Amino acid sequence: MDWQLLGLSFITVFLAELGDKSQLAAIALGGSSKFPRAVFFGTAGALLLASLIGVLIGEGAAQILPTQWVKISAAAGFAIMGIRLLWPSSDSEDSPESPAELGIEN
Repeated sequence: MDWQLLGLSFITVFLAELGDKSQLAAIALGGSSKFPRAVFFGTAGALLLASLIGVLIGEGAAQILPTQWVKISAAAGFAIMGIRLLWPSSDSEDSPESPAELGIEN
């Protein structure tokens, strides 16, 4: 087993998961449940399954595409998501505010 890769994977996923929506959902469920252990096992199982799917897709992509291309596309995807997060949301600017703007006549 490559212990350095194991440690790098753990640190990367741990830091990425801190404060994300799934952790907030786990906090909400754990705080409102009489069975916090069930919440823990449910959320841990979900993270394990999501990670398994990601690893299998990554392994499959590496079988078909050169490893360098997989790394470049993953880096580009993260860069695009990061840049997109820096732009302000246009939801409030583009959404109609009145029935007239929606084309609804009274």
